[in-house]
Amino acid sequence: MADYFLELEPIHPGCLVNILQGGKLPKNGMVWELKNQILPLDMYCYLHAKYGAPNGLQNFLRSDDSDNLIHWEWALASEDGVVMIQGHNFRSEVHLIGDFRDKGLALDQLITQFKSDFSTHGKKMKEVRMGLEKWTQFINPYKRISSAVEQHFKKLKELNLDPATDKIPQPITEEDFANYQQQWTQVAEKYDHAIGLAFGIRSMLPVLAESFVNLLLFVLGKPEIKNNSRLFQDTVRRPIDIRVQTLHLNCNHFSRPVDYTSEPCKAFHSLMNERNDILHGNVDPNKLAFGEVFFNGKVPVFTAYESFWDKSIGISVQSTRMEALDKDYQTVESFIQYLLDCLDPRVRKEVDQIASKSQLGFNNGTNRIGILFPDHIVDFRAFAKTE
Repeated sequence: MADYFLELEPIHPGCLVNILQGGKLPKNGMVWELKNQILPLDMYCYLHAKYGAPNGLQNFLRSDDSDNLIHWEWALASEDGVVMIQGHNFRSEVHLIGDFRDKGLALDQLITQFKSDFSTHGKKMKEVRMGLEKWTQFINPYKRISSAVEQHFKKLKELNLDPATDKIPQPITEEDFANYQQQWTQVAEKYDHAIGLAFGIRSMLPVLAESFVNLLLFVLGKPEIKNNSRLFQDTVRRPIDIRVQTLHLNCNHFSRPVDYTSEPCKAFHSLMNERNDILHGNVDPNKLAFGEVFFNGKVPVFTAYESFWDKSIGISVQSTRMEALDKDYQTVESFIQYLLDCLDPRVRKEVDQIASKSQLGFNNGTNRIGILFPDHIVDFRAFAKTE
């Protein structure tokens, strides 16, 4: 068995169909799984170098894209049956169809024999690898922030906030005081959670719009800027209003300049200024004001009496502008929509598709951006039957 798996021979697809349809192979096979004992790239290059292009039937059944259960398959013959080696999303599988049980065969033997044969086919393996396109997978920051914003809104809506009914009246009677602490604790916890979510949303919404601007620069940026790292970094580090107003200068496929005096841009600029005050902790009493009080020396004279709710939860709700979150979200969406409207219609659809994907690919050799895989990844397992 020292060279058992090195003596396998490729099978013509037509012969393989006749063998499988003939039903003459004993159903005494096995299925082995490999994770990274042999890296999938090494396995592919080795099999391609030794046997030529993949010849298994799954290669003819797969769709011509990356959304498949099985991406490649080699069908190889031995004296005991057929060995099919497949590349899946999460592993490689070796299907032994025939009279393989009780032969003393094990996955470790295949791994050891294949690896020992790498040096024999090393030069050809390198040629195969050099013929492959190398793509770097990366997270789409715009989609990641967009998903986080959506989740925050979802969680906020699940709290079913209604200050008009949630507001706990100031205790007056002895019975009110007895129940007040428990009621207050429950409501306060809910609103503390809500205020945290609202603060997160207000912080992320302008970043969501900014990330879309940066995505446009990365996807549509002119080659003389994208291919020069210093120029590109200088471009993306400019103040956001400058980045927006120069998009048509630094990017291809803009059918008209961005008008920063347009309503969508002005609303976005205001939102960005509010975000800066939040993130930088800017102290501006006029923007942070929530009420007035007079003093006669050290004696406070209130303009009106307020409840515990008004002086605590009420102030927090007011300061986070929770009631304006939907409007702020619409401001960002309108701004992004406006930028898309400035694009050549033929390119806009592609930008929409790229923006909607959580994971993207970048080819460093050609500076191409691609959608490598669907957002869903499928998996399945086949189990050999014995007779």
